[in-house]
Amino acid sequence: MARTPVPGTRDTILTAAAGLFYRYGVRAVGMAQVVEVAGCGKNLLYRHFPSKAELAAAYLRLVRREREQAAAEAMRWAHGPAGQLIALVSEIAENTRRPGWRGCAFRNYLTEFPGADDEPARVARGYLADSRALVDRLVAELGGDDLLADRVWLIVDGLHSGRPEQAQVAVDWVTELVKGCAARHG
Repeated sequence: MARTPVPGTRDTILTAAAGLFYRYGVRAVGMAQVVEVAGCGKNLLYRHFPSKAELAAAYLRLVRREREQAAAEAMRWAHGPAGQLIALVSEIAENTRRPGWRGCAFRNYLTEFPGADDEPARVARGYLADSRALVDRLVAELGGDDLLADRVWLIVDGLHSGRPEQAQVAVDWVTELVKGCAARHG
C-alpha cells in the first residue's frame, strides 16, 4: 500500500529544485540531486513532477509569481507611469544586488536551452513578453514612443547581465529618460 504524502511535499520538492536550478542551472542539476536536497524518494518526486521539464516549468512559474509580486509591490505607491517605470527598474536593480544573484531565471533558462520549445521555455518567453508589454504600456501612458520603450527594455536587459555595482546607473538613466519624456508631454 502506498504511503500518503506529507502535506507540503510538492512545495518542499519545488523549493529544493528552485534553489538548485537557480544556483547551478537547470541543465546541470539531475533529479537525484533534487531528491537528495528535498529529502524525498524518487517515486514521490516523480509522482508530483513526472519529468524534469515539468519540474523546470513549475520552478519558472514560481519565479514568475515572485517577480510579478515584487514588481506590483514596487509600483504600488508610485505616482503615474513615470514613477511606476522608475519604481519597476529600481526594484530590478535592487534584486541584482542580493547575495547569490545569478541573473534572470528566465533569461538563464533560454540561454541554457536556445531554441527550446518545451513548457519551461514557453513559461520563460511568456514572462519576458508580458514584462516587455508592461514597459510598453507604461511608456505609452507616459506619452513616449517605441524608441523610448526599446531604450528602457535594453536597460532592463543590461541590469540582468551587468554587474550589481552598475545597477544605480541603470536607475539613473531610466529616471532621466522618463522624466524627460514626462516634461515634454506633461
